[in-house]
Amino acid sequence: MNQEMQSIEKNQTWELTSLPDGANVIGVKWIFKTKHNEKGEIDKHKARLVAKGYNQKHGIDYDEVFAPVARWDTIRSILAIATRESWKVFQLDVKSAFLHGELSEDIYVEQPPGYQREKNKVYKLKKALYGLKQAPRAWYSKIEAYFNSEEFEKCPSEHTLF
Repeated sequence: MNQEMQSIEKNQTWELTSLPDGANVIGVKWIFKTKHNEKGEIDKHKARLVAKGYNQKHGIDYDEVFAPVARWDTIRSILAIATRESWKVFQLDVKSAFLHGELSEDIYVEQPPGYQREKNKVYKLKKALYGLKQAPRAWYSKIEAYFNSEEFEKCPSEHTLF
């Protein structure tokens, strides 16, 4: 849990503030997962803080939620071409990816259980948190902006292929 909180703080995901009158506050909860290594042995225990996005109100807490996802036939086609051409294929995982997506809405969440700093305060999110309805869209917008800044061209028929 400490590692997750450090990641959130390091990424400047939120700021502690008072809840404005009439604003909605969204709850948060901890999700725990046990990771195993290739032998099936316990490798580590992981904690992730997630927003209770099911409490969000459309038109107040979010508007747009759609984020494109690569189609399997596109992935298979790219891998087939890479195999035929003997290209090296790389894969990566962006750690805490959704925490990088920037929000356009004002979203307030309660302080996490076990990490309350000041009474009667909430966190205003500056970036997305897992569990928010708009988190996938915010992350896609961030990565799309990066690819555009690096002058990648987006495939007109497959928006996740640059």
